[in-house]
Amino acid sequence: MIAARTRIDINDRWRAKFPEGYDPVRAVATPEFRPHVLSMKQSDIFRDHADNCLQLAERADGQPAQKRYSRMADAWTALANEQDWLDGEVPPVKVRVLQAQDA
Repeated sequence: MIAARTRIDINDRWRAKFPEGYDPVRAVATPEFRPHVLSMKQSDIFRDHADNCLQLAERADGQPAQKRYSRMADAWTALANEQDWLDGEVPPVKVRVLQAQDA
């Protein structure tokens, strides 16, 4: 009985944050949204996810939720950096050039 009540409370809080009739699936499935996503690089999509997590962290109710969203943002950013490396946009190792010092 307690679990059912908790689920209802969570659903009520979710509904309070979004306008009436908001459907997250339909919000991203509209024809206007698709070309934007298809033209983005995978790493940019990952960075968008990281930005969304940071926004959720700002709006989080408590410190545990804020930390969770911040860690998720860090993970998405790490994935974006790795994807840039896989796409060849970032060299695998930073090369340091040693310069001869005048004595």
